[in-house]
Amino acid sequence: MKKSIFITGASSGIGKATAILFANKGWFIGITDVNEAGLDELAGLLGRKIAFSALLDVTDADMVAAVLEEFNHAADGKMNILLNNAGILRINSFEDISLKDHHAILDTNAKGILNCTHHAFPYLKNTAGSRVINMASVASIIPTPTQVTYSASKFWVRGFTEALNIEWERYGIHVCDIMPNYVDTPMVEQNPGKLVENVGVSITAEDVAETVWMAVSSTRVHWLIDRPQNKLLIKLKGGILPFSLLRFVMRKKAGV
Repeated sequence: MKKSIFITGASSGIGKATAILFANKGWFIGITDVNEAGLDELAGLLGRKIAFSALLDVTDADMVAAVLEEFNHAADGKMNILLNNAGILRINSFEDISLKDHHAILDTNAKGILNCTHHAFPYLKNTAGSRVINMASVASIIPTPTQVTYSASKFWVRGFTEALNIEWERYGIHVCDIMPNYVDTPMVEQNPGKLVENVGVSITAEDVAETVWMAVSSTRVHWLIDRPQNKLLIKLKGGILPFSLLRFVMRKKAGV
């Protein structure tokens, strides 16, 4: 049986690019999303014989459990990779983002990963060398004004990844995350802002998909994707850069 990957948020952007890449590598692909039209288009592109497709709201734990069980049957009881990719981004002043949207960000970006990882555990445990790959962000390292709740949700993803990486080693399940800066996807395109303009969008969905592919055969925990000058800022943040200077830089970039 082919190796299998279960992807949330697969109808566009990073999820779609990853599904296409892994399908071209000969994997069995599980694609899920709340966007039915996007899923149907991608399933048609991949071919029904190599893809399992299902509507999935990752914030609905019961729905997650049911869809994962269906995928498990379709993939002959194996789950080599769980890619927790579904996410929501909103860019604006904290007080100008509705409380409903703040809750949606946390529910999708944090609780969605929790739901999927928890219910995928039996299938991951049953598959030798299985992996959980979580979509984090540079915003999980650098606090990002005008993306306060999004940044907080990604800090959660990083902490979740690091702790579970340690705990699930006993089962042979490797847990890691991908940390890209702004990616050229519909999600970023639909959320313009001064911070996006100043930082720039230089990463493609295909770049991230290639990184996911590399993560399949590595023991690395964090995969940072960014331009060299931004990587330097992140490196300094973890060492000699005073927080006061970091605050100054981020305020300038975000225009706050």
